[in-house]
Amino acid sequence: MLPNTGKLAGCTLFITGASRGIGKAIALKAARDGANIVIAAKTAEPHPKLPGTIYTAAEEIEAAGGKALPCIVNVREEQQIINAVEKAVKTFGGIDILVNNASAISLTGTLETETKKVNLMMDVNVRGTYLTSKACLPHLRKSKNPHILNLSPPMNMKPVWFKNHCAYTISKYGMSMCVLGMAEEFKGEVAVNALWPKTAIHTAAMDMLGGSGIEKQCRKTDIIADAAYCILTKPKSFTGNFIIDEDLLREEGVKDFEVYAIAPGHPLVPDFFLDTETDMAATKPGSHGASQASGGTKANAESASAGPVAETFRVIQGELNKDMVKSTQGIFQFELSGDEGGTWYLDLKTSSGSAGLGKPPAAADVVMSMSSGDFVKMFTGKLKPTMAFMSGKLRIKGNMALAIKLEKMLTQFNAKL
Repeated sequence: MLPNTGKLAGCTLFITGASRGIGKAIALKAARDGANIVIAAKTAEPHPKLPGTIYTAAEEIEAAGGKALPCIVNVREEQQIINAVEKAVKTFGGIDILVNNASAISLTGTLETETKKVNLMMDVNVRGTYLTSKACLPHLRKSKNPHILNLSPPMNMKPVWFKNHCAYTISKYGMSMCVLGMAEEFKGEVAVNALWPKTAIHTAAMDMLGGSGIEKQCRKTDIIADAAYCILTKPKSFTGNFIIDEDLLREEGVKDFEVYAIAPGHPLVPDFFLDTETDMAATKPGSHGASQASGGTKANAESASAGPVAETFRVIQGELNKDMVKSTQGIFQFELSGDEGGTWYLDLKTSSGSAGLGKPPAAADVVMSMSSGDFVKMFTGKLKPTMAFMSGKLRIKGNMALAIKLEKMLTQFNAKL
């Protein structure tokens, strides 16, 4: 891990979404230098599903050696941002660093994304980043080494990063466009950069998206905190960059990345918007049933009754029971391409459940599209659904909560397949 150098001692950091996750990790790293941290987040009362409040984060920051100022800030409310900025300046004398970390996510297609979710992502990710930057910039310009750091990706215009979650992608790229514009607008005055993880980071949000067991495929928030610290201690001439955490830390001499892993040695899920990870996954032998034989199966009509997909559904049918149906209450439709391609279904909503070839007996709650080869890998535990989804191999339409339920249930099938 990257050691602290003391360079942020006495600096004031205004961090949105700092009550938990990545925002809090960046705050704690800076606090170890003796920095002042403005915790600009909306969780003042304990959340039923998410750990931490601005006050518990403040206690941790003080314990780490920093000074904390907890402020109730919903970045959708401009006046709350302005009030927190004024309070920060009054308390600490100025603002040296802004970290735009607050973010909203909904990994849903265009027709499945409710208007209120679209508004939330645009308001928090794009508008919130813009307005917080606007409020902080007059104070940042007075600092000796001011920085704005947005937790947003390098912009990648390949359709694969838009087709599954168009609204989310637009909102995150909006944050990145703020970096492009403001870095040039304030060149020589304020450094403006973006930071993005190479692999999935374990946070409460990732638990909600990926379900139980996802943490083994993630890195700790420490890797983002170390990369952010590295950026924020560089001179303000370091600006306009879209930085990937692992790439930067390698350049800084970090060699052991296993220390950042939740489960050292376990395969990691690549994060969104990064081509290299997707391409690597796509070019592995046998990764696409559409182009390669799976387990020696011949791509013809007869194989539909005897191939790996049919065998998978036969085993699933034998494992179904009323308890499973009662706890799931969902119908899944699989649109498979390649060997044994076609429509298959898994009914976990009616009677004792059923599974097989053809359309489900009632309208599907979730439709999953993928190659037959990847489907078999997913149900045999060789390909995690989260990995398949994030790398573009799996497309999901419908109820995402049910899709996550299915992932949790896969472990029951894996042992039998």
